[in-house]
Amino acid sequence: MPRVDTVVFDIGNVLIRWDPRNLYRRLIPDAAEMERFLAEVCTDAWNLEQDRGRTWTEAVAERVALFPDKADLIAAYDTGWHEMVPGEVDGTRSILDELHGAGVPLFAITNFSAEKYAEATDRFPFLTIFRDTVVSAHEGLLKPDPAIYRRLLDRNDLDPRRTVFIDDSVKNVEGALAAGMNAIHFTGAHDLRRDLRDLGLPLNSA
Repeated sequence: MPRVDTVVFDIGNVLIRWDPRNLYRRLIPDAAEMERFLAEVCTDAWNLEQDRGRTWTEAVAERVALFPDKADLIAAYDTGWHEMVPGEVDGTRSILDELHGAGVPLFAITNFSAEKYAEATDRFPFLTIFRDTVVSAHEGLLKPDPAIYRRLLDRNDLDPRRTVFIDDSVKNVEGALAAGMNAIHFTGAHDLRRDLRDLGLPLNSA
């Protein structure tokens, strides 16, 4: 097998933290009520449609029409988005910087709405370090569809056997494997550093 020499990152919960509970714990102090709101009103499936390309204006209007008594809470998912993203994931930024400093080709594939991706790159300029980023909303494709991984590979003439993809979601890791890539399930920076070193990538020991 060819040696792995190219690294492809997910962004959310690999490089920057994201969890709507960071916002809604403040807006809905009762934990059970908060979880019910996220399970029944602003659901993961609803949020994923923004990652597919739906605008936030359309998304909020659709939910408010169904749950008019929750209008302010629904709107907050858009207007309070940055509170859901409290900062970088501990330790991964240094791995990214080391790989970049060593000249390793770096790419990203992310499920992200077009609007929030633009806001994220403004807030976290290091996200522009990648040679190419495949953003789901720009492509109309979502992980774990193998087509989104092939979009990056084909667009950049990459050999999947020489790439490794990193994601915190097991199903997204499986999608990368289905596209012929190597893949790592991200659980923390310490283990990621070890796994990348095991593949022969130029990183210092922890």
